[in-house]
Amino acid sequence: EYGVEGFCYWHYWFGNGKTILDMPFNEVLKSGEPNFPFCLGWANHSWSNKTWQKTAGLSKDVEFLHQSYPGDEDYIEHFRALLPAFKDPRYITVNGKPLFLVYSPSDIPDNAHFIKLWNNLAINNGLKGIHFVARLNSVGHFKVQCEDAMLRSTDRLYQKFLDYGYDAIAPSHMRYSCIKANGYFSKILRTTLSRTIGNITVEKYDYGKIIRYFYINSDSRENVYPQLVPRWDKTPRRGKDAEVFYNTTPENFGKSIDMALDHIKNKDDEHKILFLFAWNEWGEGAYMEPDIKYGRGHLEILKKKILE
Repeated sequence: EYGVEGFCYWHYWFGNGKTILDMPFNEVLKSGEPNFPFCLGWANHSWSNKTWQKTAGLSKDVEFLHQSYPGDEDYIEHFRALLPAFKDPRYITVNGKPLFLVYSPSDIPDNAHFIKLWNNLAINNGLKGIHFVARLNSVGHFKVQCEDAMLRSTDRLYQKFLDYGYDAIAPSHMRYSCIKANGYFSKILRTTLSRTIGNITVEKYDYGKIIRYFYINSDSRENVYPQLVPRWDKTPRRGKDAEVFYNTTPENFGKSIDMALDHIKNKDDEHKILFLFAWNEWGEGAYMEPDIKYGRGHLEILKKKILE
């Protein structure tokens, strides 16, 4: 009704068959309901204390769920576990291939081999292959202050993973946009204080300002799928150590939608893809579901921009 055409469910596979939080999607798969398009994103990262609360002076992570890559047998087992989903008629495809997002492709030790193995398995099981999408942050940190240098570095990063065999990139420019909006010096100072004495207050960013930097030239490339971010507030997880966007009004969200649509308007229809972060990530304050403050405002502006 509001222009969302499918869900990308996070999927956890920690290696050696270890999964977690898999019951909701398994119910969707087994029941056939809802009859709504979906795809999967592999959230391939370890869980540690720093996943939630960063503490000043903490020198190392304390892991309680470790992401591992044991080798081919585990890759094969992983693929077989997802094959029923890939073959489900609701599964989202690009050029006939099931779309599979990888959260942290840089952590996979043998990307090219992994992709080739899965593509062969897919073809041997009656699929056309897998449409692999790498989720990557733009190279927009305080070490790359020059705009041209940032863009060149980001393009090189994208090409690196495309050369591995990924079909497309799902970029996030949130870190870059925050630094551009508040300034490099402010970010360096905040980072230094955080690592020594800890944070006194949350780190605030004006959403009306940072959306100017949400998209860069490479988002117009055929094999890049930009990201929509309606709002962001990590205080449920990190308290005063969180980053918070304010002025996240439906009107400002509408401006960011316009910019995203402008970057994909000339692409092939199969590649006019936007990832919306997120439908219901309440723990990070990134959501589209109705709330007390704005009601269905963010949904209504999305509908207006996408469908009307």
